[in-house]
Amino acid sequence: MRWVWMVIGVLATLFGILWTLQGLDLLGQDGGMNGNSTWAIVGPIVAVLGMLLFLFGARRRRVE
Repeated sequence: MRWVWMVIGVLATLFGILWTLQGLDLLGQDGGMNGNSTWAIVGPIVAVLGMLLFLFGARRRRVE
């Protein structure tokens, strides 16, 4: 079960970084998320939560 938390954490962190870059309009793509300040706020929050989930999974003890 540890690896599930770690995978979810990594995915959430990557999505958070992507959303932050899109919200700040740094990717140079056309779309509804680009330049939208909502995603510039939500992205870092999701990225930090993803890191916490990863650490939670990494620190869990193995159940034998």
